[in-house]
Amino acid sequence: MTHTTLVVHADPDLLAQAVAARLVVKVIDAQAERGQASIVLTGGRIAAAVYRAVRDLPARDAVDWSRVDVWWGDERFLPAGHPDRNETQARAALLDHLPLSPARVHPMPPSDGPDGADPEAAAARYAETLATAARPAALPHFDVLMLGVGEDGHVASIFPEHPVGYETRAVSAVRGSPKPPPVRTTLTRSTINSAEEVWLIAAGADKSAAVRMALAGAGPVQLPAAGVHGVGATRWLLDRAAAAEVAPTFRSLR
Repeated sequence: MTHTTLVVHADPDLLAQAVAARLVVKVIDAQAERGQASIVLTGGRIAAAVYRAVRDLPARDAVDWSRVDVWWGDERFLPAGHPDRNETQARAALLDHLPLSPARVHPMPPSDGPDGADPEAAAARYAETLATAARPAALPHFDVLMLGVGEDGHVASIFPEHPVGYETRAVSAVRGSPKPPPVRTTLTRSTINSAEEVWLIAAGADKSAAVRMALAGAGPVQLPAAGVHGVGATRWLLDRAAAAEVAPTFRSLR
């Protein structure tokens, strides 16, 4: 059973720095154990701050970045290079500053990619990319999968009461997203829950109600953040404002 921990930091800046340090250590440990590491990135303001903190961390040079696979948990279905794509954000903040192997960076297909404006085909293509990298397993070994938490409790592009919450395929197209843009692609809950560790990262008072409800055991379709977990560990990494409504009994697990 997954081990759930909660760590609260004073403010968003300290949260980003702490997550960055934790990520570098996790990658180093994975490479020491398996010879390589695999991480799944997310998008959003706090994610960008984490990536910049990793970029500026001296300890980042202890990682052999040529042996790191980079995946994405979800993506806005927009043209390559569009500023609203999670890939674009991650490349500008971190990836373009690292000696990564291009073959080990796996962005989700853009809307001007080989599948054109067909998000279902793009989702199927990403699922095949996962399967090819994983063979003979069904999915790659994800050492850590990072997720932001939306004000409504969404994670990746799995939104409350959305049909994708019932999806059983590895990757799904998302139409009618309540947040723009309306068309996206996302890892599904079962794929997310295959990761060794899942980190839910949230900052700001507008996230506090969703954090409280998720930790209180809300339904996973009604509140997707409540339905994700790592195989070995689930880590809630929050600033004080996001943790403001968390019950003291749970906060004692820090």
